[in-house]
Amino acid sequence: MKKLVIVESPSKSRTIEKYLGNDYKVVSSKGHIRDLATSGKGGLGIDIENNFTPTYVISKDKKETVKELKETAKKCSEIYLASDPDREGEAIAWHLAEVLEVDKDQKNRVIFNEITKNAVIEAFKSPRTIDMDLVKSQETRRMLDRIIGFKLSGLLQNKIKSKSAGRVQSVALNLIVEREKEIQAFKSEEYWTIDALVTKNNKKFKASLNKVHGKKIKIKNEEEAKAIENACNGDYVITKIDKKVKKKQPRLPFITSTLQQEASTKLNFSSKKTMSIAQKLYEGISIKGNHEGLITYMRSDSTRLSDVFVKEAFDYIEKEYGKKYVGKVHQKNNKNAQDAHEAIRVTHIDYTPDSIKEDLTNDEYKLYKLIYARSIAYLMAPSQSDSVSVTIENEGHEFNASGSVLTFDGYLKAYKDYEQNKDEVLPEMSEQEVLKNVSLERKQHFTEPPLRYSEARLIKEMEEKGIGRPSTYASIIDTIQKRLYVELVKSNENSKTKVFIPTEQGFLTDAKLQEYFSSIINVSYTANMEKDLDEIAEGRKESYTELKEFYDKFVPLLDEAYEKMEKLAPQKTGELCPECGSELVYRNGKYGRFISCSNFPACKYTKSENEEETQSEETCPNCGSPMVMKKGRYGSFLACSNYPKCKTIKKINAPKEEPKPTGEMCPECGKPLIERKSRYGTTFVGCSGFPKCHYIKKQPKKKKGEENE
Repeated sequence: MKKLVIVESPSKSRTIEKYLGNDYKVVSSKGHIRDLATSGKGGLGIDIENNFTPTYVISKDKKETVKELKETAKKCSEIYLASDPDREGEAIAWHLAEVLEVDKDQKNRVIFNEITKNAVIEAFKSPRTIDMDLVKSQETRRMLDRIIGFKLSGLLQNKIKSKSAGRVQSVALNLIVEREKEIQAFKSEEYWTIDALVTKNNKKFKASLNKVHGKKIKIKNEEEAKAIENACNGDYVITKIDKKVKKKQPRLPFITSTLQQEASTKLNFSSKKTMSIAQKLYEGISIKGNHEGLITYMRSDSTRLSDVFVKEAFDYIEKEYGKKYVGKVHQKNNKNAQDAHEAIRVTHIDYTPDSIKEDLTNDEYKLYKLIYARSIAYLMAPSQSDSVSVTIENEGHEFNASGSVLTFDGYLKAYKDYEQNKDEVLPEMSEQEVLKNVSLERKQHFTEPPLRYSEARLIKEMEEKGIGRPSTYASIIDTIQKRLYVELVKSNENSKTKVFIPTEQGFLTDAKLQEYFSSIINVSYTANMEKDLDEIAEGRKESYTELKEFYDKFVPLLDEAYEKMEKLAPQKTGELCPECGSELVYRNGKYGRFISCSNFPACKYTKSENEEETQSEETCPNCGSPMVMKKGRYGSFLACSNYPKCKTIKKINAPKEEPKPTGEMCPECGKPLIERKSRYGTTFVGCSGFPKCHYIKKQPKKKKGEENE
C-alpha cells in the first residue's frame, strides 16, 4: 500500500509525487476543507456561552474533494499532512486530520519552505506532530473575524448600506480617511531658498544656504530673501572640506511586505498581482521539462536565509563577480517576525533569470528577476563612494555643497536595475580658497500636504504599525476597493503611481465606525490583538481569555450603535413610480445599484439604474402591444409595453462568444483551460475537454459580511 501525502495545491502535488517516487501518492485538498458553520445563535457557528466552542462544517465546494480524500485514505498505509508552513497551513492540516480521523499524536505533519527535491526529501525525514498552539491561534483569529465580520457588517448594512467592516480592513480604511482629512485641512505656507551657483575649472555646482551666523535659517517671504542676498556682499570663502569613504549596505532579503512594496514601485504591480505570481513561482514552473519551485514560500516575515543557500550564493558571487564582491550575512528580523521559515529567495542559484526566461511569462520573468537580484545582492559587499562636503561662507552666511563618486559598485553590480547611484562630482578645492565666479539664486516654494497612500506606502505603514499580517495585506487592499470604500487613481497626469482616495461611502463608513467603535477599530488595539494571537501561537496565552475579553468589550458597543446610529434614508431619483405614484429611490442589491419604489414592499416596482426602453419592431404574442427592449441583471431582453397588465418577456439571444485560452493547463486531464461565459453572463475558467472533463476552476468565495482579516 502506498503512503498518502496531502498538500494544498494541485500543481504542487504533481511535483512532489515525482520527487517522492512510487511509494507515495500525493493529492490536494485545494485549500481549506472546513469552515465555521453559519448556523446557531446569530449564524456565527460559535457557541459563545459554551467557552466560544466553534462548530465546523465541510465547505459546499469541498464535499466532493473530501469524499475523494476519504476513499483514497482507506487504500493507503500512512497519511502525511504537507500543507503550507504557516498558521493557515497548520489549521488545514488539523482539519484534514479531524475529517480523515488521522491520529494527531503521531508525527504526520511535514513542512518544507521550498518545493525542490532536496527540500522535500529532507522534510520527510523529520515529520512532527500538528502544532496545536498554531492551530489555536488561527482558530482564534478566524472566530474574531467571524464575530466582527458578521455582527459589525450586519449593523452597517442595516444602518448606512455599507457592505462590510472588519478587524483589519476597517483600520486600513481609517488610515486612508485620516490621511485625506490631513490633506483637506492642510494650509500651504510660503518659503524661499537661496543657492549659490558656483563655477570653477569649467565645472558648475550648487551650494545651498543653510545657516546665518550659526543658526538654521527659514526664509518666509521674498523681502527676507532679498535682504539676505544684499547682506552677502563679501567674498565667498571655503571654510571647511570633509572627505570620507562612505559604504552603503545592501538591503535585507525580501519578506512578504517588502516584496509587495518593491514590486509596486519598481514593476508597477498591485499587491494582489505580486502575490498571485509569487504563488505560481513557489508552486512550480516547468523548466526544460522539469516542474520545479523557483522561490521559497512567499508568505514570510523572516529575513533569515539557510546556511546551504548562503554558501551556494557566496560561491556563485565569487565565481561570477570576483572575491571582493563577496559580502556577509547581516540579519535584522522585525520584532514581530515569525521565524518558522526563511526569507523569500530563489531556490536555484544557477537558474539565472535570462537562462529560464523562455519558460516564464513576461510578468513571471519580471518578478523572478527582482527576487533573484535581491537574493544575490543581499550577500554581496557594500558599495563604496568617495564623499566630499564643502562649506562656503560669506559674511556669516553658510552655504553647503556635497558630492560623491562611486569607487566600488559592490552589491549594485547585481541590483543596478532597481537601485542606481548618481555621481555628483565637485571640482578640486582647498580650504580658505576664495571663489570668484559666484551668483545667487532665490526661489519661491510652498509647503506640500502629506502624500496620499499608494499601495506600497500603505503596506509599509501597516507593517510599521503592526496592523494585520503581511500575508493578508493584498486581500485587505483588494477588499476595501471591492467594497467601494476607496478608489485607486493616478496621483497626477504625469505619474505612474496610483494612490488611494476615500469615496463618499468610505468617509461615511469610517465616520460611523469611529463614532461608535473607536476603542476597538484603531491602530493600537488592532496591533495589540496581533501580539495576543502571536502569544497564543507560542503557547503563552489562552484563546478563550482573549475571545471573552474582546467579546465583553464589543457587544455593549454594538448594542449602543444599534440603538443610537441613525438609519440612512435611500437617495431619491426625482422620479415617481409608474405603478403607485410614490417616489423612486436608489438601492444597492446583489448585482449592484438599481432603482425601486420607496413604497416597497407594498409596491415591488424596480428597474435598472441605467435602464432605457427602446421600442422594437416586434409585437407581444399574447396581447398584441408593442414590445420594448429593457436591460436587466442578466443583460437585455424584450418586454411587453402593456406591463403590468401583460407580463410577457422574451429572451434576446446574444451572438455566441468564442472561448478564450488562459495559458493554463487542466490539473485533471492536462488539456488547455479556457475562459467561458455562463448563461448568466458571468465569466469562468473551465477545461476545453468538456464534456469529457468537467473541471471548473473555482474562484475563492467570501461569505456575506466576512473578510480574510
